[in-house]
Amino acid sequence: MDGSIPFATTWQMLVRHGLNPVEDADEMRRRLEIQPGEEGSLLAYLDKFHYPLWITQFYENLQAISEAIVRAALEAGVRILELRYSPLIHTYAGLTVRQAIRAVLSGFNRVRRDHPEIHCGLIVIAMRQHGPHIAKILARQAIAEAQHLHERTGVIGFDIAGPERGNPPRLFRDAFEIAQAGGLGITAHAGEDAGPEYIWEAIDELGATRIGHGCSAVRDKALLARLERDGLLVECCPTSNYQTGAVSAEQPHPLLTFLERGIPVAICTDNTTVSGTDLARESSLVASWLGAEGERRVLQIHREAARHSFLAGAGELFP
Repeated sequence: MDGSIPFATTWQMLVRHGLNPVEDADEMRRRLEIQPGEEGSLLAYLDKFHYPLWITQFYENLQAISEAIVRAALEAGVRILELRYSPLIHTYAGLTVRQAIRAVLSGFNRVRRDHPEIHCGLIVIAMRQHGPHIAKILARQAIAEAQHLHERTGVIGFDIAGPERGNPPRLFRDAFEIAQAGGLGITAHAGEDAGPEYIWEAIDELGATRIGHGCSAVRDKALLARLERDGLLVECCPTSNYQTGAVSAEQPHPLLTFLERGIPVAICTDNTTVSGTDLARESSLVASWLGAEGERRVLQIHREAARHSFLAGAGELFP
């Protein structure tokens, strides 16, 4: 979420609170979006997330931000939106975790009142660096706002993200058991900045049915076979993966290998503002890699991805 706030929204809030570190909007934009020459560095990419946290500590701001994100997605042609969000890093000014979750869901529901054609759900992220015990607390809070327990938009999934190395997925097993018992979909960032062994753990230890990024899976033939056999979907973020260095500029994107092996994939934006992209651009990029049949195959990819969505009935929404 914090990497996908429309620039105009971030700038307006920084100025309103007197928090803008520079007077020039274009200079601020350069601080929020990856720039030429910064590609290939995960640290440079993550550096873009500092300033949004200055304005996401307040309920009304979180509500307005999530509303702006959904409206931007609508303009990009999105009709099935899963937004990922780590609520804990938005509680430094006094919000409870529950309030931080409810604020985002409130923004979703405001848009959906006017635009019921977009279907939304929230995936709660536990950050690895906060540790397994915090992850268990977040899992319980996520279940309290689970979409299947409410009439409105709610939480549909649980995830871990953050620095992979030194934080193996198996450490978070208890939190994921709680989330799964509460009916949440299970996904995990794995194989972006670590080897395929972390993807194995995400599947076998956490019960993940979807893998975020999963770039290193192409180095393990047995893992590719497992993903194919069990129909486990990989959430691919083409532009972001090149920008962070998860995939080197000289290499074809792992998405192509996954498709060749019959492994389901989703074409994802990761962070629309930081990466300067949207779903239409990511779809066009993938279509260009697939040649003459590119557009038709991209439609097939989206249709299959919808069937793997944690949103109930999403597979029936895609034409």
